[in-house]
Amino acid sequence: MFSKSTSYNIVFILVMFLLFQACKCYSQQQNEEALRIKRLEMVASQIEGRGIRDKNVLNAFRQVPRHLFVPDDKRSYAYGDYPIQIGCQQTISQPYMVALMTELLTLSKGKKVLEIGTGSGYQAAILAEMVGSGNVYTIEIIKTLAQRAKETLTQTGYHEVQCRLGDGYRGWPEHAPFDGIVVTAAPAKIPEPLLEQLAEGGCLVVPVDNKWGFQTLKVITRKDGKITVKNSIDCRFVPLLGEHGKKMPPE
Repeated sequence: MFSKSTSYNIVFILVMFLLFQACKCYSQQQNEEALRIKRLEMVASQIEGRGIRDKNVLNAFRQVPRHLFVPDDKRSYAYGDYPIQIGCQQTISQPYMVALMTELLTLSKGKKVLEIGTGSGYQAAILAEMVGSGNVYTIEIIKTLAQRAKETLTQTGYHEVQCRLGDGYRGWPEHAPFDGIVVTAAPAKIPEPLLEQLAEGGCLVVPVDNKWGFQTLKVITRKDGKITVKNSIDCRFVPLLGEHGKKMPPE
């Protein structure tokens, strides 16, 4: 049996605990709403404002919580107009660059897509919104990033994305051909295995080194068995790592 004063104390503590939890929940909701507004502003100014018109791409960027794909100490910068370091000398690309590469792929629901260079997992999440999680395959050569990206994708609801630790230069022949292939690191030349794994009517988007020390974003299509290469814009990406890349990944 409790005394009356003890009972009052227990009730008081319980009420204070519930109030604390309610305030904490409200604060989290406010923070999430503030981040959602930042995300919408990012889409309007950085992406749609620069000419991206594909409604599916725009909707994907409105849906994916970019702040969950960057390190905790950089979340306040998640919706800025720049790339962000994610560790292991790698970055999550500027939002506009991710949007442009996605739009160039000309994707729709049900298409099968391969990403080379999972990094944070953000591009894979955007692709999952475009074609469905089960149709996205992504390869990362750095073990730490591959594990972290898989965890983030699972936690954010994209658990059907197929993640693989390995050298992306070789692609993923077991699941080829792919309707779209996007490379988020820069090789010295277009990887031949990726050309071989491109489906009829498919599109490969890859930044390739140019003579000015940057890269040119190349858009490669296969139609009637013929390969066509067009240049998009000049850009800058981290180098492609691996046996046929510029260097091997860190241990």
